Amino acid sequence: MGICIKAALRIIEENVKKVSFEIIPIENAQTRICATDVYAQHSLPNYNNSAMDGYALIFDDDSKELEVIDTIFAGSNIQPTIKKGQCVKIMTGARVPNSANAVIPIELVEHIQTNKIKLTTDIKKNQHIRFIGEDIKKGEHLLHDGDEINFATITILSSQGITHIKVYRQPKIAVFTSGDELKLHYEQIEDYQIYNSNTPTLLARSKELGANVTFVGMSMDNVDSLKEMITNSLDADLIITSGGVSVGDADFTKEAFNSFDMQTYFDGITIKPGKPTVFGKINNTLILNLPGNPLAAALIFEVFGKAILQILTGNKNIYHNTLYTKISEDLSNKKGRTTIIPGFFDGEFFTPSAKRLPGMVGVLHNCNSIMILDKHNDFIKKDTTVKILPINWKFFTNKQKDFFN
Repeated sequence: MGICIKAALRIIEENVKKVSFEIIPIENAQTRICATDVYAQHSLPNYNNSAMDGYALIFDDDSKELEVIDTIFAGSNIQPTIKKGQCVKIMTGARVPNSANAVIPIELVEHIQTNKIKLTTDIKKNQHIRFIGEDIKKGEHLLHDGDEINFATITILSSQGITHIKVYRQPKIAVFTSGDELKLHYEQIEDYQIYNSNTPTLLARSKELGANVTFVGMSMDNVDSLKEMITNSLDADLIITSGGVSVGDADFTKEAFNSFDMQTYFDGITIKPGKPTVFGKINNTLILNLPGNPLAAALIFEVFGKAILQILTGNKNIYHNTLYTKISEDLSNKKGRTTIIPGFFDGEFFTPSAKRLPGMVGVLHNCNSIMILDKHNDFIKKDTTVKILPINWKFFTNKQKDFFN
């Protein structure tokens, strides 16, 4: 008997810990997870400045003609005192004099002489002035421990003069597979052999999700070969394998891992496809044994492997988030086991994949999301609102949600 999907995710949450941290240049921090709280060291803007090329003046000046007494360029520190009947020419980004409280755009005045302008429109107090701290205030909480860093984060960090940032290191993931019938994609195969597509899939997906991934190799279908692979992988934060975890005569993966006194957190999930999934730990290394069927392995990784990596990387958003949409066609399902349905979400409708047998390889290439059906749900009618989980982009939340339909 396996455990339910909710229990499996709860066990993952309880037993996976985030990795240690390192300090790196902000230019290298894209997609990394912040490992500290960051506060603003400077207000933005840090002085009142002009939002336009124009003239800085006193807004309630009843003079219609103003004398231009100076010009202020961006980066200049001059502070001329403006009196009624006067103004200064000012450039975008330049400091607005303390004596001025409005800026009129250059195209809204009439130039009478070299040093004199005529106002042609009404003026509002504080117009076209960017005030100190209106974007970011000094001391403001800019970045939280667990936030994912992207280009916009780097914009904020650089605006504060921050050159380096404390981030969680990339989790080290070791991937290997077993099966005498399998060959790597760059090898020649016989007609009784197949190419190993699982390992490249898991390597690529783990790398996409922020891990530092190592391919350990291909194991033979015997315990000694598997034990050698495991020994060579125990410096990793997580070992991912595929195949050899069901009940066949040549399924030696469990035996090999158990010989290392592996602590098993769960062995089997009441889910389809992917029931023979094992999750455990040897010393400080987490173990995720996935089924050998390609589609089953990939779908199980999307639900469970991705959740493991979210926690390992230090991301604060560890729960699957959902999108609500409508199903484009009737869908029948066999009751009794939670079912993962791959499909394509076009922004309006979710269309289940017509092909979804566990051993298929080409299914997910044409899919961008999955739907998880409760074990009691045997039929969904066309146009029914359903919840889907994206698989081609990360979509998590820091609030746990029910994603069953």
